[in-house]
Amino acid sequence: MLIDLHGHQPLYNVLNQHPHWGPFWEFDAAGLFHLRVGKWTLGMKSTKEHKSAVEAGEMKKMDTRTFFAQNFTAERRIAQMDRMGVDKLVISHPSHWYMYWTDAAFNVRYASLVNDELAKFCDAYPHRLYHWAHLPMQDPLASVRELDRAVRNGARGAGIGGANFGGLELDDPKYYPLWEKACELNVPFFVHGYNQSNSWGDQADTEKYDVTAIIGMPYDETRCFWNLVCGGVLDKFPELRVYITHAGGYVPYHLGRLVATNENLSGAHNKQPVDAYLKNFYFDPLVHSAPMRRAIIEIVGADRLLYGDNFGGMDSVREDLTEGVGLSHEDREKIRWKNAAALLKIDVKERTQSAA
Repeated sequence: MLIDLHGHQPLYNVLNQHPHWGPFWEFDAAGLFHLRVGKWTLGMKSTKEHKSAVEAGEMKKMDTRTFFAQNFTAERRIAQMDRMGVDKLVISHPSHWYMYWTDAAFNVRYASLVNDELAKFCDAYPHRLYHWAHLPMQDPLASVRELDRAVRNGARGAGIGGANFGGLELDDPKYYPLWEKACELNVPFFVHGYNQSNSWGDQADTEKYDVTAIIGMPYDETRCFWNLVCGGVLDKFPELRVYITHAGGYVPYHLGRLVATNENLSGAHNKQPVDAYLKNFYFDPLVHSAPMRRAIIEIVGADRLLYGDNFGGMDSVREDLTEGVGLSHEDREKIRWKNAAALLKIDVKERTQSAA
């Protein structure tokens, strides 16, 4: 059994919702697609094979709806899962499209649409596909309402960024009602950083090498951990559960430094040592070498690890994250599915075929 908790799902009906921010999915004359948010773009890199096809006149601009109908269907997702040996997948809204930088009223409407579309997508295979809800985090009270609505409509928790929610951070008391609602519903949060440069307006394309995405995402995910701990949030909400992807940002690598620093940190509100709060967190071993995964498993422990590999994404780890790292059979099973099944209340006895 394998339950993968980290897979993003673009959905056609959530495109073109904002006149400036989109999100947009566009094709150039050569047939290369570009994901665009405002003035920031993430484009497909032309390969040697693609260049040859362009020169031969085989590449043409494709209609976006047709592209989505061919490439982003539930059936295609299931076929990918079958090839990769994934029994169940928890999908989320792409982090580039979180829209925390828009006006709150827009993201409130947008989140409702996104969650309805995610639920509809998963309904085709209800025992194989599950989803994390998107929340309009720049409006904490609206996020409470949307979390409640989305969970009642099938969401297993909520996917959020790591930092900068329209200027708010996760230790802000404005989020206390959200943490309270999550504890009441007994659902966790999936934390995935986002590329903050897409909100820079005219400066969006001046950043070199996607720094705020490639380096910034793990940094922001670490900020999530630090803000929740130092802000005393976990003392007020001890039942709160948070899953931080990308191996927990930089937390496992610098845990000792965080513990030592916090002991002498003026202004910190936590009542226990930093590592005492690991019980509130889950991580995944999503790094690209077995020695690093072994280190994370040793530091964090199999009880706090989930399987998440950015399924189908451009930086997904293609090999089994639990192979070659010295796990016992029981610990391997915990990471592959047991921890996830308990956390997300997934019945692994449910049949895996389509309900159709």
